[in-house]
Amino acid sequence: MTVRVRFAPSPTGMFHVGGARSALQNWIYAKQQGGVFVLRIEDTDAARNKPEWTEGILSALDWIGISRGSYEGPHFQSENAGEHRAAAARLYESGRAYYCDCTREDVQARTGSQYQGYDGYHRDRGLGPGPGHALRFRTPDEGATVVVDLIRGEPTFENKLIEDFVIARGDGSPVFLLANVVDDMSMGITHVIRAEEHLPNTPKQQLLWDALGVKPPIWAHVPVVVNEKRQKLSKRRDKVALEAYREEGYLPGAMRNYLMLLGWAPSGDREIVPWSVIEEEFRLEEVNPSPAFFDEKKLRAFNGDYIRALPVDEFIDACQPWLTGTGTIAPPPWQPEEFDADAFAAVAPLAQTRITVLSEIVPNVDFLFLASPLIDEAAWAKTMKEGSAELLDDAVAAFEALESWDAESLKSTLEAVGAERGLKLGKTQAPVRVAVTGRTVGLPLFESLEVLGRERTLTRMRAARLRLV
Repeated sequence: MTVRVRFAPSPTGMFHVGGARSALQNWIYAKQQGGVFVLRIEDTDAARNKPEWTEGILSALDWIGISRGSYEGPHFQSENAGEHRAAAARLYESGRAYYCDCTREDVQARTGSQYQGYDGYHRDRGLGPGPGHALRFRTPDEGATVVVDLIRGEPTFENKLIEDFVIARGDGSPVFLLANVVDDMSMGITHVIRAEEHLPNTPKQQLLWDALGVKPPIWAHVPVVVNEKRQKLSKRRDKVALEAYREEGYLPGAMRNYLMLLGWAPSGDREIVPWSVIEEEFRLEEVNPSPAFFDEKKLRAFNGDYIRALPVDEFIDACQPWLTGTGTIAPPPWQPEEFDADAFAAVAPLAQTRITVLSEIVPNVDFLFLASPLIDEAAWAKTMKEGSAELLDDAVAAFEALESWDAESLKSTLEAVGAERGLKLGKTQAPVRVAVTGRTVGLPLFESLEVLGRERTLTRMRAARLRLV
């Protein structure tokens, strides 16, 4: 038997990080088993579907390493609508489903409770198809439905606690439960790996598989992803869009690595490991069923480690979208003709050790490419205090006299200027840094001044001095 797994997102919004994790788990499992990864776009919600969301799914999968052409699909659920209706008809004709015209208010009036499920009122009343008649599955009165789950063992559901659920609406259109089952059947899906939020639907779907005469797949319900309050990640409340992390400058390798740790861990006392190790060691059976905490701070630290591990030339290439404003990345504050690739290459190794996401490259190097620095007024007010004007005068004079404009000479010269005033280097260089870069923190100062050059450095220091008059 060839293992066939599927990833079946809906094109109704940005790509959720939890969905990205499920896609990766399906992808790895299929590769380990020599199987097939199927992409199915569940596009039957016509009111919410947009073509750009479908493209967003494909682009997001590309980004995390599941590239187009390496999987089967994409298939579209809407293309299988005829099979969905045919399956509903078979269930009705075989007596496994019946029509019902009860409204929610009707059920509530009979049961006296808004919380009790459907009471089976139309089970044996012989109502036929017609406008407003929903088709309900006839759940067995006795026994239990056992779900074989690679992560959760064998969850067992008593059939008497499962209501006769709707499989087709009053307009004849099949609901998600049935469409999902029919699609998996027609695509030969052998393993369904998905989030645990779908587990309550699984016994209903398994009953549908049995009623349609096909052996159900093997299930694996991976843990729900939660925030720091242990609440399920929400699009309304949490930062969950994979696109947002991509545009902020997270590396796909770091994101892949971190997502795979949500509920699973590689061997040994390590978390950052090559993707080849994850592909080799990952086991669905070892996934922890408990909720998995998506820790953005930890992900950011991961990303910083991945950035520092890049060869410098790859780091320079990775920064280009933020330096040029390509794609959906916001343009930098300088004009294209102001950017100096050689100057950036000179400071890139320094920047690489200091940033945790690639978007941070812009505020770290903007002073190199702007005619004058962007002044952080709070930093200016905090730094430029009594004595700063005189210190800048002395520093300008000392720098003007330098024969060699290099980081070592600049540092020793400014140290001497500070020593004459009884200041340590940290206090001495703070006004110079703000005058030249506009900020109190950034790349190493003296290496930055070397790349910026004598003329531009002195011009900025003099301009800052005039501002202090």
